[in-house]
Amino acid sequence: MSEVYEVKPDHRLRDERQLRSLFEPTHDLAVAKCQTQLGVHAQTFIKRSPFLCIGTQSADGRADVSPRGDPAGFVQILDPKTIVIPDRPGNNRLDTLSNIIANPAVGLLFIIPGFDDTLRVNGRAQLSTDPELLARMAVNGKVPKLAIVVAIDEVFLHCAKAFRRSHLWDPDHRQDRREMPSLMQFILEETGAAPDDLEDMRKLDEGLEQAYQRSMY
Repeated sequence: MSEVYEVKPDHRLRDERQLRSLFEPTHDLAVAKCQTQLGVHAQTFIKRSPFLCIGTQSADGRADVSPRGDPAGFVQILDPKTIVIPDRPGNNRLDTLSNIIANPAVGLLFIIPGFDDTLRVNGRAQLSTDPELLARMAVNGKVPKLAIVVAIDEVFLHCAKAFRRSHLWDPDHRQDRREMPSLMQFILEETGAAPDDLEDMRKLDEGLEQAYQRSMY
């Protein structure tokens, strides 16, 4: 794979009219299901969810998606139009947080293990260091440095097709993690810094696991 793929000009869609000409009209229910605030079922979904992905964009349009996870209910509902996400310790790249400062538009995808449906929430985010707000999200006595407060513009349940096509929760389709390098090995090999000695690599992997335990919150 030495050449960079480019879309052929004759096959590139250039406007929404071309795009929509390939599909049937949007189903009335797909339009009606989009709400501007959290209803009772959307609130229950969020309370049950231990995991979400948050999509952001920088000021120059560079897109990013980042995972967020905690025990179910970690995203708190402040009111039907507002939710808050604690920011737990990470790698300190701060991609999501920097993007929010530059461009507040965010897209959230809430996932519940075993559910094929997902909940999509779009809105505008701000970063808050309000001590009272952060204290509500403490874990093991550790308070997050900040929280992501999202003002909701759109919310709707997304259908199950993607999860069913992928067999995401099907035990028969689980893959063996040992068939690929560990996270540490993956990074070091890609950057040309992997040790030649397997024992040294094993110690690095163990060090990462120990770091996870120390810095989870």
